[in-house]
Amino acid sequence: MVKFFSPASIGNVGVGFDVLGLAISPIDGSFLGDSISIKASNKFQLINTGLFAHELPIDIKKNIVWKCWKHFCNMMGKKIPISIELEKNMPISSGLGSSACSIVSSTIAMKEFFNISLTQLELLIIMGKLEGEISGSIHYDNVAPCYLGGLQLIINEENNIHQSIPIFKEWIWIVAWPGIKLSTETSRSLLPLKYTKQVCIKHSQHLAGFIHATYTKQPNLAIQLMKDIIAEPYRIKIIPNFFNAKKILIELGALNCGISGSGPTLFAICNNMKSAKKIAQWLTKHYLQNQTGFVHICNVDILGTRKIG
Repeated sequence: MVKFFSPASIGNVGVGFDVLGLAISPIDGSFLGDSISIKASNKFQLINTGLFAHELPIDIKKNIVWKCWKHFCNMMGKKIPISIELEKNMPISSGLGSSACSIVSSTIAMKEFFNISLTQLELLIIMGKLEGEISGSIHYDNVAPCYLGGLQLIINEENNIHQSIPIFKEWIWIVAWPGIKLSTETSRSLLPLKYTKQVCIKHSQHLAGFIHATYTKQPNLAIQLMKDIIAEPYRIKIIPNFFNAKKILIELGALNCGISGSGPTLFAICNNMKSAKKIAQWLTKHYLQNQTGFVHICNVDILGTRKIG
């Protein structure tokens, strides 16, 4: 049997719409992500367990793990029956790379179980295609950090999909999922079809400056440039209490905060644990909408997908 775990990720990281992604792990040691177990079997079976298993499609052929198995069967030219357990501990449509967690853990587990030689690039291409079946377009800003860990910049040029970007070790990341769903399709539909030249120039300055600041070890400059002028202005109206929450979190010591991926998860950054705890307490009390929601104080997950068990 093989078993792999894939961590959650913050998409966009504010300034990098569709081109930045960050893998995260709760500091309390809990697993925020999905895991896949595979073992030999006389017939194919897919067992869904975990906190959010009930949110998965009833039709097995709509499950991304089944689609991943089918992809590998097509690669090998035959169907090999296996028993798969998906431990779904990531809420769907949360903005934390839920589909990427399932895709990446499945892809890596099947590669190892079937003993197929694939390069990192080939694996990323498979993951991107499978992600595209969920979202409607191929993108890597969740699968790349989920697979490789750390902060990833998506370049998506031939033979060069991503680059790892340095991140400030003193930054503490707090994520809060309010307990409600917000589909990527809905969130994307709010964005304008065209942006002005001025907005495009400003966005380029922010992103380029942020990347420069990470390499030159200027955390204050990086925070100053971490501005989302592409998505946040249009999405705040469907994310409950976001504008007010952002204002209060800054007052509590957050250096910055924003929307993770398509939302509704909110992320905040601070540089000391005292502020992190204050922020987490406020979010738990005021941002969560039901008992399903959660708040985690996190560090950057530098390991990405790994074998466990």
